[in-house]
Amino acid sequence: MSVEVSDLRVYYRSLAGDVQAVDGLSFSIADGEIMGVAGESGCGKSSLGNAIVLLTGRMRHVSGTVAIDGTTLPIADAAQMDPYRYRTVSTVPQYAMSALNPTRKIGRFVNELLKSRGIRLAGLHDELVRRLELVGLDRSVLDRYPIELSGGMKQRVVLVVSTLLNPSLLIADEITSALDVSTQKAVARMLVEFRDLGFVKSMMVITHDLAILHEIADTILVMYAGRLAEKAPADELVKAPLHPYTRLLLSSLPDVGIRYETRRLAGIKGRPPSLIAPEPGCRFRDRCPYATAACQTLILQRSSGTRLLMTRQMLRYLGECS
Repeated sequence: MSVEVSDLRVYYRSLAGDVQAVDGLSFSIADGEIMGVAGESGCGKSSLGNAIVLLTGRMRHVSGTVAIDGTTLPIADAAQMDPYRYRTVSTVPQYAMSALNPTRKIGRFVNELLKSRGIRLAGLHDELVRRLELVGLDRSVLDRYPIELSGGMKQRVVLVVSTLLNPSLLIADEITSALDVSTQKAVARMLVEFRDLGFVKSMMVITHDLAILHEIADTILVMYAGRLAEKAPADELVKAPLHPYTRLLLSSLPDVGIRYETRRLAGIKGRPPSLIAPEPGCRFRDRCPYATAACQTLILQRSSGTRLLMTRQMLRYLGECS
């Protein structure tokens, strides 16, 4: 396995108590695999990505490990993690279009970034230009300021720069947000192309857009309230989801060609629970139409094709909907 995450817990400090943003996640990403991470806002997707790259601000590593290529990363210590960033694990951050320094031309920005890692741009200049051309950008981009580039161009620049040292894991957080539909598809295809060309070994793609994940991801992990709800091959999860949350999440998406008069979209009633000292049991139970008393103690999740303990009512529901 390229990436192995075990019982990862990362909380945010607050005056009211710890916010359990990532609470006991365990999963793996194989070499060459693109894993999508989906779920509604506040479920912990970005916190998961940040925990692997850089704990910032009020974030606190509580427990768990992250290993890449057999090496356990010191994610709890920002200074010790520094040698691994950009080389072993890299990121296309949320709001990536704002990640470029507006006071630096692109070429100078890349030079300073590489210099901070003890690498001279001269040795990678030709490769940098080649990769820019692969994503449809001319070498003249290096002589421009970020403000001179469109949103899609800046997104592609960040993707090239983030993968210039061929990291084992790339975490792309909302890489297609704030882009028009055609640019979204082009950027998504670039992720797959970069994987196929060996620029990255594996990827974690975080997004709200399940349609994008179904198109490019090998597997999809669905998070809810800081926990794993379901992880399965992308096609299987979209066509035959098991967890009630995943089913309701998919049913809230529009279908092409279906008119409003024929089927009205229905959101998921209620709201996610507070993650400050949450109650035990399934965190989706207050919004789940199939919850029973047993849900107050059980944690319902599905990972790598394994279905954990479920109530008879839940098994009956799954059987009827399969």
